[in-house]
Amino acid sequence: MNRVLPNLISIFLGFTFWTAGMVKLYAGHQFIGWIGPPWLVERLAEFDLGLYASFIAVCQITIGFMLLTTRYKLLGGIMMIPMILNILMVTISQHWRGTPYVLAAFLAMDLYLLWQYRDFFWPLLEEGENGGKLRHRKPKSLQGHLTWLAGLGLQLLSVPASFLNLPLAFSLAGAGVIIGVLSFRIDLILRGKTARQSLN
Repeated sequence: MNRVLPNLISIFLGFTFWTAGMVKLYAGHQFIGWIGPPWLVERLAEFDLGLYASFIAVCQITIGFMLLTTRYKLLGGIMMIPMILNILMVTISQHWRGTPYVLAAFLAMDLYLLWQYRDFFWPLLEEGENGGKLRHRKPKSLQGHLTWLAGLGLQLLSVPASFLNLPLAFSLAGAGVIIGVLSFRIDLILRGKTARQSLN
């Protein structure tokens, strides 16, 4: 249960923000998702903030993908804090009702996620001194990292593809998620190969 709940929170936050970013940039906003708003880029473009809104959307896609695939929960969780605070400032300045409370709930969930990695933060606070031992975590391979990056690349590639062919764009996005999750399988295969070589 100690690992299941953080993973479920990571997947929920990841899906929420990944889809929120995708729907903002997809042609005609034809992407799944339950938060947005999809028209944010157009609305902020009226105030010469269209590029800023597009940047927020790309950040949502990237950070959401980190959390959705659960490969980079720690890094994604850290990056989520300034992103949520940025969105919070936009909602307050636009006088949106209710949205700040939703964002506060997301922030609380993210802080809970980061609490699971609290042993990583003490060396940062103590500027290198580690008062306790870091919990052992399974190593990730370079091939796994590159596989995950290929999945993220497909997400970003699906955005311009949505203006040409929507089914192709959905296929690229779906394949990207599958590849991102399969990066763990690459790590597992390589760890098994290394273990067999060490036994021989």
